[in-house]
Amino acid sequence: MIGELAAQDPQFSQYYQAPLYLNPGFTGITPQQRLVVNHRVQWPNLPQAFSTYAASYDIFVDELRSGFGILATTDKMGSAGWRTTTAGLLYSFKVKLTDNIVFSPGLYFGYGTNGLDRNLLTLGDGLEFQGQSLDPELNKLGRQDYFDFGSGFLFYNRNLWLGAAFHHMNQPNLSVLGDVSRLPMKTSIHGGARLSLYNGPRTLAKVSYLTPSFILRKQGKSFTQLDVGINYHIDPVSVGFWYRGKPFEKTVINSVAQDALILSLGMYFKNLSVGYSYDFTVSELQTAGGGAHEIALTYEFVAKPLNRNIKRKYRMIPCPSFNSKEGFWN
Repeated sequence: MIGELAAQDPQFSQYYQAPLYLNPGFTGITPQQRLVVNHRVQWPNLPQAFSTYAASYDIFVDELRSGFGILATTDKMGSAGWRTTTAGLLYSFKVKLTDNIVFSPGLYFGYGTNGLDRNLLTLGDGLEFQGQSLDPELNKLGRQDYFDFGSGFLFYNRNLWLGAAFHHMNQPNLSVLGDVSRLPMKTSIHGGARLSLYNGPRTLAKVSYLTPSFILRKQGKSFTQLDVGINYHIDPVSVGFWYRGKPFEKTVINSVAQDALILSLGMYFKNLSVGYSYDFTVSELQTAGGGAHEIALTYEFVAKPLNRNIKRKYRMIPCPSFNSKEGFWN
């Protein structure tokens, strides 16, 4: 019997805290330079947990109405040290459709490498020959280098954002056996809002607000997933509750496939924001895997214009934020 395996990308529960990983249209979306680091450990109770890192930097160049960024990721899984590492460049262009609506299309060009450590493999015949396998197929295992291409777009104003991203449009070959094993294209539709809980005449030092959001992912023919949830903020603190499931997939008892309930906590300072989340697994795996821990760090610092004589027409482009910052909407 021959089975079929389907690969999928690593994911972050705090996807709104990994903007360049989510959509190249988010590149340069803030009026400042931005550094973001994300780390996720999934199923820590297993012998070898899945571990994912992502780091990005982006900047908005006022004179060019463009955002530029770089993104690096590495994902390790399994006891054989299987690791996929990528690095890429991102670009977006900002188009003001009206005084209140901005359109931000973006592109991603990346390079990746994928493979495992043959020294960590133990095959059946290796148990007989002092750990050395005589299987000729073992020599075929290696690393696969590949180019990657993606795109995306975003519409946003002061209170809403809606976009879509298309990753692996070229469907790169990830086979480590010298064969062909294509990574299927991933499509995601995502959106969110910022809803103030106070609209009175007075200016308050602290205003509470909500930030609901969703993302619908589809990769290949066999993977569709929905994340939806909401954060409650009273700066500098936020707390959120999220659900992840597979609405178009049925279990053996014909119920909707569930994945996780997610609790998130955030702290927002002048230039630094810190987010932590924990996934409570509600699928068949339940508590055996230990859920997933995730942390996100975002640091923003002022970007000076290349030419001070150019008007700052596009510098402070309004975009919903998951925290309040003095002067962000000026």
